[in-house]
Amino acid sequence: VQLQASGGGLVQPGGSLRLSCLASGITLRYYTIAWFRQSPGKEREFVSVIGWKSTDYSDSVKGRFTISRDDAKNTLYLQMNSLKPEDTAIYYCAARRRATSIYRYWGQGTLVTVSS
Repeated sequence: VQLQASGGGLVQPGGSLRLSCLASGITLRYYTIAWFRQSPGKEREFVSVIGWKSTDYSDSVKGRFTISRDDAKNTLYLQMNSLKPEDTAIYYCAARRRATSIYRYWGQGTLVTVSS
């Protein structure tokens, strides 16, 4: 099983990025999938999650980030708008079987740097 995150990079404050997470070895439509992030010196934190039809966001990104999935492409996305310097972090995608609570599969992370 592999989750391959991509799309990170350097962007100015107020800019946008779209992250992708391509899954192989599992069929994503059977999973709840999420994005987490970790900034230097901080613990990993929840960003957003998408289930069968529901989504949820951390308060810090609500209204700026949009999570989506394309099960036909076995891919998870995170559209990030109005980026702030405090969004700088390594972003990880993760998957858990529905009706379970543990994220069993994790991607390798993609670095997002928001700086002028």
